[in-house]
Amino acid sequence: MAEFNDDSAQYLISTVSKRSGIKSDLVRAWERRYQAVTPTRTPGGHRVYTDQDIARLKLLNQATNNGHSISQIAQFSLSDLKTLLKDESGSSPTPFSNAVNSKANLYHIAEDYIEKCHTAVLAFDAKLLEANFENALVELGSEIFIEKLLTPLLSQIGERWKEGELRPAHEHMASSVIRSLSYILRNNSPCSVNAPKMIVTTPMGQRHELGAMLAAIMAEFSDWQVTYLGADLPAEEIAVAVKYINAQALTISLSFASDDHVVHKELRRLKKLIGSDVALIVGGRAASHFQGLLNEIGVLTIKDYPHYREILKHLAYSHNN
Repeated sequence: MAEFNDDSAQYLISTVSKRSGIKSDLVRAWERRYQAVTPTRTPGGHRVYTDQDIARLKLLNQATNNGHSISQIAQFSLSDLKTLLKDESGSSPTPFSNAVNSKANLYHIAEDYIEKCHTAVLAFDAKLLEANFENALVELGSEIFIEKLLTPLLSQIGERWKEGELRPAHEHMASSVIRSLSYILRNNSPCSVNAPKMIVTTPMGQRHELGAMLAAIMAEFSDWQVTYLGADLPAEEIAVAVKYINAQALTISLSFASDDHVVHKELRRLKKLIGSDVALIVGGRAASHFQGLLNEIGVLTIKDYPHYREILKHLAYSHNN
């Protein structure tokens, strides 16, 4: 992805030091000697930095901890730094933020990004939204990014759409940007040899796939072999896919509440086709709308991401024992 120059400088060096894990004196030294970042200044002469500066410093810090000389990598682009770290680790670089920030602080950072991303959506600025997402990914890591930024942001966009503040075009633009990030979000580390298998999709009539896509990614982080089918598939096709890979579980996302009985019919049919040996897991923004049916046919209903991880952990344990 092309880099985007976000000029909205707003952080003093004390905040930058805390969030990047680099001492203020070293930040200044990297600026002065190598132009690693180029902050602007307030009228009072204080340095101020952007989110992109912080993301850049985090990657530079991780690279230097891996043995690279700052003089050789200071002018690398964000994309080049990510590639460097990915090539060395064999997977996506682990954000250094996880080592220097507490979870509470990461959650606070995620909340800040939610507001910035919503502002970008409201302004219909896809490049700014993409830049905010990429910077947030560096700081938060994929799991916290999905759980504490993307999921609340999508809920907020849905609510603002209902209130008339946003149009369908806003939601489609945001969805497109998120979808383009999916290859970065995914866990590129190989699963264990005996990892359980899962199909993830949405049933016929459910055309919004982001919830399913994020559920697939989160399952991969829990060491499941996931086959993602996209959205809007009839029960028979989903069941065939489950059989093809001998899946131990099937995760379904429901994002749209409907009373036309299509979902009711498809879920009943699906549960019958896959049988009792395959766990049927259901989540999504509209899952509660179908709770009566879900209870009746005996599915595992996801309350939130921690609950989803617990479900997957329990199923994996049962699979391996």
